[in-house]
Amino acid sequence: MRKTFINTLTNIARKDKNIWLLTADMGFSVLENFFQEFSDRTINTGIAEQNAMAIAAGLALAGKKVYVYSIAPFVTLRCLEQIKNDVCYMNTDVKIIGIGGGLCYGSAGATHHSIEDIGVMRVLPNIKVYAPMDTLELKGIIEQTYLTKSPTYIRIGNKTCENFTEIPFNIDKARVLFSGEDSAIIFTGDIADQALIFAEQLRNKNKKPYLISMPSLKPIDEELIKYLVGKNIEIYSLEEHNIYGGLASALSEIIAQTGKVVKFTPFAVPDKFSHYVGDRNFLRKKMNIGFN
Repeated sequence: MRKTFINTLTNIARKDKNIWLLTADMGFSVLENFFQEFSDRTINTGIAEQNAMAIAAGLALAGKKVYVYSIAPFVTLRCLEQIKNDVCYMNTDVKIIGIGGGLCYGSAGATHHSIEDIGVMRVLPNIKVYAPMDTLELKGIIEQTYLTKSPTYIRIGNKTCENFTEIPFNIDKARVLFSGEDSAIIFTGDIADQALIFAEQLRNKNKKPYLISMPSLKPIDEELIKYLVGKNIEIYSLEEHNIYGGLASALSEIIAQTGKVVKFTPFAVPDKFSHYVGDRNFLRKKMNIGFN
């Protein structure tokens, strides 16, 4: 996923001299070639995310298109005030790339788990929020958000699911991986492997589920959600994020607005800090979002 990001940005930067990339001392083994090729348009701010975001906003106000790259919990929460005031309030053309979203850095503990970032970013005006499931979605998001001038947060995980590369992707829309009849699994980010297992479990119970990737969390595909509710389709959500603020919250908001009743079951990280230490799959099971 990280290589897809940097390869896509490199191709864009070769055509657009206004592209800048900032990193808060992250991206080793990923960003070196970009830094060498575009040395006059790159800055390593060191472990100083607040400064990185302020510099990015200043460059954007000077007409540059700026990408800030760091670990998801640090590039969102450590510099939240700068994102709010310098990026969102000023409506600057800054794209925030958060790597290792969710429980990717599982063994590093709760300080490195990024399970609040989507909720925090969603409540800020002007910013768009994305969490791609695979390299196809990520490439499309990078290419299409490049054409916009709005603040953007893109959460990148470690895994990618290549099972559905033939299914086209349209930004700001859900991606229906396969259709169903009586239920729908809606997931976001690189938890597709668990969504596939859960879908098979539902089939074993004689259900016929849709499987839907929701890479765009703000804006979210309200039209599809309202269609499912109107058809009285049972909805399940799956995400590597706190139960509050993320996909489950976004779906609940839209379902409530329809004024209709539909069965909705969210699978998300419980609203508590993890005191477990282990890899991602181990933590998923402990938090009831792992199905294998």
